Amino acid sequence: MNGQKTAALPACPVETTLMLIGDKWEVLILRDLLAGTKRFGELKKSIGGVSQKVLTAKLREMEENGLVSRKVYAEVPPRVEYSLTVLGRSLEPVLDAMRLWGEGYKSSLGE
Repeated sequence: MNGQKTAALPACPVETTLMLIGDKWEVLILRDLLAGTKRFGELKKSIGGVSQKVLTAKLREMEENGLVSRKVYAEVPPRVEYSLTVLGRSLEPVLDAMRLWGEGYKSSLGE
């Protein structure tokens, strides 16, 4: 991990995972980037309800943790694209499990 020190990580692996993706915005960013590379505006629109400030902070944090990569193109206006790193993409089974559980929960409620 780029910004994290292994010694600073919790002993519990579940807690480590929650530290990295325990926020709803982080999970929704992962969900959207699993589909492919997106620009900031596309992420903001598709996530909905997230402020520009929070989305920027979450993307930076996820980049520091090695989950997201940021590519800046030298254009006017500047174009920035975000995508998952190999490490970020490795969370796909976790998100799939969350989706399946959520579908089962909703169906148990008759929705």
